[in-house]
Amino acid sequence: MVSPSAPSPHIAVGRPLRRVRVASLATYVPPRLLTNKDLEQMVETTDEWILQRTGIRERHIVDPGVATSDLGAEAARLALDRAGVTAGDIGVIVVGTTTPDTIFPSTACRIQHKIGASRAWGFDLGGACSGFTFALTAAANLVASGAHEHALVVGADVMSSIIDYTDRATCVLFGDGAGAVVVSPSDDPELGILDFANEIDGSGGPALCMPAGGSLMPASHETVEKRLHYVKQDGQAVFKFAVRKTEEICRRVLAQQGLGPEHVDLFVSHQANRRIIMSAADKLGLPPEKVIVNIERFGNTTAATIPLALEDARQEGRLEKGDLVLLTSVGAGFTVGSVLMRWAC
Repeated sequence: MVSPSAPSPHIAVGRPLRRVRVASLATYVPPRLLTNKDLEQMVETTDEWILQRTGIRERHIVDPGVATSDLGAEAARLALDRAGVTAGDIGVIVVGTTTPDTIFPSTACRIQHKIGASRAWGFDLGGACSGFTFALTAAANLVASGAHEHALVVGADVMSSIIDYTDRATCVLFGDGAGAVVVSPSDDPELGILDFANEIDGSGGPALCMPAGGSLMPASHETVEKRLHYVKQDGQAVFKFAVRKTEEICRRVLAQQGLGPEHVDLFVSHQANRRIIMSAADKLGLPPEKVIVNIERFGNTTAATIPLALEDARQEGRLEKGDLVLLTSVGAGFTVGSVLMRWAC
């Protein structure tokens, strides 16, 4: 979305586009905590080691039987209330998640039913840690086209359901959580979503994946015995790619609007690792006061990290109406995403 009247070069349209905005933001995390001290009792690790290498102290974990749709529905209800709209006003629901309740029906269907969005259609979007940026891009363009007045975007994951708590390389990293935003037409042409840039690089797939459980390698005694239904990661490969691509995608989306990093008021990166975030910010020339980092309290919640970080920034008084906000993410796939907006709520 380049301007309220000019079509973005990224979108094929059959009607004039309009500026859209994030009309509300809400988050939800399960109450149970898993601390680094707890993990010391489960695997060979230490609180100091985890904190130094990742920046994480604790993460929220669901109780047995709590699904991604449960977290997403909690965040969605609050987002609707804050936007001043009802579930019946929502035309489309886009859910970014790596941990759907089931392969089918979709988690979007489950959330739609739980919140009573009787007029909405929707779908799940599998962008891994870029799930929220990808879902926000898709929903915003549906509203910008005039196809819908209001869209609900949910980024939610129960990562504890696919984490091997005997693997110290991965079990220290992830937590569970959800975030939701309502996307609506903007009543101010200066406020709202300005542009986006997304890309994928499938050659990076083996560096971060869950090998089994899909059509390539269906569940079997062998896949279960080999623990192939859990997240596997090449940490060094992911780190190097994430730092490089975060800088590249941010510079690209800013340049599309004739802007540079110096114009950014708040940098909100996917919260995978504190060192990745700060390394990318340093390469962009962004001072710490323009960077939000809350991984210490939540860990990597995959599609939920960006809304959780936005909510913390708002509560800390670091996010105000009119601020130029730069969202960015890198995830398994590899997926890379960035959304640029003037904050409007």
